[in-house]
Parts: sequence; C-alpha cells; structure tokens
Amino acid sequence: MLGARVHAYLRSAAGTRARRVGPFVIRFDEHDDAPWFNYAVPDDDVVPTADEVAALVAAFRERARTPRLEYVPEAAPKLEDALLAAGFTAEGRFPLLVCPPDEVVDAPLDASVRLTLVTDDQDLWQVARVTNEAFEVPETTEHDVARSRRVLDRGGLVAAAVDAVTGEFVGAGEIGGPHEGTAEVAGIAVRSSHRRRGIGGAVTALLTRAGRDAGITLPFLTPADDGAARVYARVGYRKVGEALYISLRY
Repeated sequence: MLGARVHAYLRSAAGTRARRVGPFVIRFDEHDDAPWFNYAVPDDDVVPTADEVAALVAAFRERARTPRLEYVPEAAPKLEDALLAAGFTAEGRFPLLVCPPDEVVDAPLDASVRLTLVTDDQDLWQVARVTNEAFEVPETTEHDVARSRRVLDRGGLVAAAVDAVTGEFVGAGEIGGPHEGTAEVAGIAVRSSHRRRGIGGAVTALLTRAGRDAGITLPFLTPADDGAARVYARVGYRKVGEALYISLRY
C-alpha cells in the first residue's frame, strides 16, 4: 500500500528528533515553529483512544507547537473521526503524486539557467535564501543550512537553479534520503523574478532522475495548489492518492 510506504518514510525522515507518543511519531524542530516542520505521523490502521489523542496534544503544547498531523488517510482510515471528535480541523486535502525515475519528463529550460546538485555550506545557504524568499520566511539562519545538511547526511539530494549570467541562485528543491526506496520531493522554490520559466519543473525533474542513483524508486510529493500540481504533472507526476493535513487551533 502506497500510504504505508509514505508513512514509513515520514517516520524515518524524522530521525533522531522524533518522539513517539502512543500510536504517533512526532517530528519537532526546536528552532522553528513553522507547521511544516512540526507534525505527527500515525501508525497504520490506528484507532486512537481519547486519552492517546490528548497525550498527543499535550506533547505539542509542551513545546509551544500547534498540534498537527500529516498523513495518508487510506493508511489510517479511522483516525480522522477521532481527531475531529477532539476538536481538530482539516487544513486541507492534497493530491499525493508519484513519478518513477524512469518515467520523468525533461522540462524545457533555456540556456540562461543551469541546474546543479549542491553539497557545500555556502551553496546550501543560498538554497535556503531562495526557499525562504519563495515561502515568505523573513530570515535565513544557520538552522536552515543545518536542516539541508541533515537531508544530505541521510542520503538525500539538494538542487539549485543558477542564473548563468549573474551566478545568482534562483530556484531550489530537495529530495529526502530514501526509506525502502521511498522519498519525498519538497521545498521546490523559485524566486519571483524567475517564475513562469519552467524552473520549478526542471528542478523537480532533476531531483527525480538523480534520486534513482541514490536508491529512490518511489519519489512522491504533495503540491500545495492546482498550479503547482500542473507543474509537476508536466514532468511526469501523477495522482495516486490523497494526503490530509489536520490541526488543532485554539
């Protein structure tokens, strides 16, 4: 089941920062309270008790984080009712897209932009700046670089799009280290000055293809909106399921 593979990957990607609370594995970022860095993943087919959900909420509150989950409903079909009963509200249901590396389609990209995989801290800093600008994060810090370094240390890849004339980084993205061949493509970002030029799709295609050599056979992603979904569809990604983001806010 795809959902189970995605869940196993998300639990693995939490690494040593993960905390288990009952039937949930929580990923916390002690330096950043952004919701996409702090969320729980359920065990498959879980039917949590009210006390287990309360313990989950308490674990987030202890760290001044919003209680939140990201998961695939098909792998835990009875969980949503338990969360709704505890006051959680769905943030959104997002398409789950996959593209085997052998099926990726090259995105047209003019010669003014070149693509590259990056590993050194100076380049990772530039990647973080592009990503934060695209996602409207006001400040780039050493913790952003450390986060990318952890992706690399787990066997993942970080990519950049570079203006061939100025040397400026204008796009970025990453794919996590694989867990049993599964990994997530994330953080696809393009500077506002270079959007609508195919850069996001080209970065995605590069990561998908290069991921094969890193042992990734099932790359997946969850686009935030229909526009992003169309970008990924053009390079070969197709919908195979749905992800649910759900949180408790009060």
